[in-house]
Amino acid sequence: MDQLALLFVLLLGAVISVPVGERFGLPAPVLMTLLGIVLAVLEFVPNVDIPPDLILPALLPPLLYAAVRRTSWRQFAANRRPIFLLAVALVFVTTLAVAAVAHAIVPGLPVAAAVALGALVAPPDPVAATAVAGQLGLPRRLVSILEGEGLFNDVTAIVLYHVAIAAAVSGSFSPWRAGLDLVLSAVVAVVIGFALGWAANRLMTLLGDATLQIGLTLLVPYASYVLAEELHGSGVLAVLTTALFLAEYATDADDVMTRLAGSTVWDVVDTLVTGVAFGLIGLELHNAIRTASGRWGEMLGWAATIVVVVVLVRLVWLLPATWLTKRLHAKRDYDEEIPTSWRETVVMWWAGMRGVASVALALAIPLEMDDGSPFPDRDEIVFIAFGVIMATLVIQGLTLPWLVRRLGVRADEDIGKAFEKELAVRAAKAAKRRLREIEEVEELPEEVSEQLLRRAFDIGVRISPDIGDEERREAHEQRVRRLKRMRRIQAEMMSAARHEVLSARSEAGADPEIVDRVLRHLDVRSLR
Repeated sequence: MDQLALLFVLLLGAVISVPVGERFGLPAPVLMTLLGIVLAVLEFVPNVDIPPDLILPALLPPLLYAAVRRTSWRQFAANRRPIFLLAVALVFVTTLAVAAVAHAIVPGLPVAAAVALGALVAPPDPVAATAVAGQLGLPRRLVSILEGEGLFNDVTAIVLYHVAIAAAVSGSFSPWRAGLDLVLSAVVAVVIGFALGWAANRLMTLLGDATLQIGLTLLVPYASYVLAEELHGSGVLAVLTTALFLAEYATDADDVMTRLAGSTVWDVVDTLVTGVAFGLIGLELHNAIRTASGRWGEMLGWAATIVVVVVLVRLVWLLPATWLTKRLHAKRDYDEEIPTSWRETVVMWWAGMRGVASVALALAIPLEMDDGSPFPDRDEIVFIAFGVIMATLVIQGLTLPWLVRRLGVRADEDIGKAFEKELAVRAAKAAKRRLREIEEVEELPEEVSEQLLRRAFDIGVRISPDIGDEERREAHEQRVRRLKRMRRIQAEMMSAARHEVLSARSEAGADPEIVDRVLRHLDVRSLR
């Protein structure tokens, strides 16, 4: 098997892991990691040959962009305090705790190298957290906090990592310079993110065509990441800023085709890239096995100790942080989503899985110092990092569904239904207001006006049938049955039309482009 065949296997696994995960109630990223582990122990599977410095730029931008599409700036603003406590403060605390323990247990490990190890294992993975939380039906407030933590903690961890690596390689460290680098990195990233978001939004307006607009969204995350990194900013924060800007300002309510097609394209990208990323994590077991050759007992002991530190620090930090957030939330009128019970806090604790960023940072540790000597204890750091990643991702990922069921932490469906009902009422009222505005400037026949008024009401009832009284619901249900029958017949008619047009592709003298254009027209009509 060569590298290309291995990539195909990972892509195929990414597709298959989704229905398999849904069938058995397991997160697809965890299944892909297990697939990678299985492939890693097979003799005919080659070692993954990807330059470490390309892993983050290749995989992280589309994953971050896809994750931001499922949220909004309003959610981040509402959860700013818990996100700050998890994404910034907890990363610092975890880094320091891991560095202290690693420096104490690994003989000869320099402080700077220990800090680098702490930084690369500190951030929970945003993709794993989002995928797991989405499948388990957790309360929206928990999902929002986990998403915010996962998206912003990489920024803090990567900056800490680079500072620690620079100190280890050069042999010098300045706290003031490190703090300045952190601030400048964030400022540069935010400026670039907003600038590219504004430029991309303007360019989408000029392009007009849905295909070109979606193609641009595929390029923008990479452009934002690479440009920020070139200017010594945080590529992760730049991608987040660009994605949030576009989600806020580049949405045209009437651009139905772009929205539907773009959502489908990004769902496909998210599924495939996520699968490949977590498959690569499992495949890196090759390197871990080679590193630990002849020293299994000692190195497994170090890795297990750091795993315990990472897991316990998160729990010890979450308990007072959640309590403090609740106290501040109770004293002031904050529109903030916080864990409401110890059960939700336990779920947040156990959802702290490490993943793609930790792997990329571990592999990106330089081989040599500035003076040409080997980087101190690089093999030990890489092995411990993979131990933490495998333990948290596989063990916590496989047991989190059981823990959620055991604790009974589920989303409040009544809240979701109530909000859906509210949106249905607002949609129906908006349609009625627009109808009245049109009637003021256009003279409509009475029967047409009544029919349009019923359709305005139907807009809301189709979203949430509960908004109508019993008589109206029964009338609506009758219309729905008639409409379903008409749509069934119309679907069969359109199917016959599509089959007839498609058969023309194989006829002599038929122009395939014209056939495809007519077929696309029929497809669009079928969506209406």
